[in-house]
Amino acid sequence: MHGFDPKFRDFPDYIIGITKEIWEDRGIATLHDYYAPKIVVRSPASVVVGNQGVIAATMATLSEFPDRTLLGEDVIWSGTPETGMLSSHRIMSHATHTGRGVYGNATGARLRYRILADCHAKDNAIDDEWLIRDQGAIVRQLGWNPRDYARDLIAREGGPEACVRPCTPANDVEGPYKGSGNDNAWGARYADLLSRIMGADLAAIPAEYDRAVQAHYPGGVEEHGTGAVDRFWIGLRASFPSARFEIHHRIGREDALMPPRAAIRWSLTGKHDGWGVFGAPTGAEVHVMGISHAEFGPWGLRREFTLYDETAVWKQILLATGDVEAAAPAED
Repeated sequence: MHGFDPKFRDFPDYIIGITKEIWEDRGIATLHDYYAPKIVVRSPASVVVGNQGVIAATMATLSEFPDRTLLGEDVIWSGTPETGMLSSHRIMSHATHTGRGVYGNATGARLRYRILADCHAKDNAIDDEWLIRDQGAIVRQLGWNPRDYARDLIAREGGPEACVRPCTPANDVEGPYKGSGNDNAWGARYADLLSRIMGADLAAIPAEYDRAVQAHYPGGVEEHGTGAVDRFWIGLRASFPSARFEIHHRIGREDALMPPRAAIRWSLTGKHDGWGVFGAPTGAEVHVMGISHAEFGPWGLRREFTLYDETAVWKQILLATGDVEAAAPAED
């Protein structure tokens, strides 16, 4: 771990360790050290540049969810300490909504949701990040559906002209990380599989996935079997049938005491021109940022974790169509 604090035994230990230190141990001030001054943090909802913005967002989240925990399920990574390393960190978070904030008045609701975060680190500091929270799971547990939450958020942020714009290729900011992952066979296999599925080769699902696959998807969805995988991917692709699917980063790893794993960061960019999980086609230009993790076993892909932000997609659709009148909270 050349260039990193010697208290961290390896890169996963660094990623999991600083996450706990920052959030659960209240070491928010350590962000001055662990996050580079000009870090670029992209989430589907926004692009933030600079660690001051990250510190402000962290404090706001802890004000709304003071008991939040972040349990590191896995870190799939590539690179070297000398050249820089990229981690794809999967987190299970628990939190109680006891403060007023971006999600509205405190509800007392107990939340459970995943996060997937790709972070580039060198010399003991993170300087580039792609972060996806399962916003669909969060807002549903608070009594909203994702579309109505997005509409209400637009109003609370000052309306269509003033609201925070979701991350798209048009407003993205180039950061210092220029890598694309590694050449491990498991990453290549998963990248090829997702490309086949996005290319409408749905026969790849029963051919490549374990029949008993565990599937974890946006909205807190947890299902088993290849039928669930088929429904998820076709529902997304059907909403954006002409959109361009791109793989931006891929990692494969084989580590002791772990199954072969892969992490893929991908996107769909194009028109909402089909019937799918986002309802009637509107023609809106949409960018979907996604991250997927996979574990492989003797009968194929045995566990899959994929996230994209449903509320950010709806926000883009609502802004494009002008359907921005705020609504009251409603059950999904």
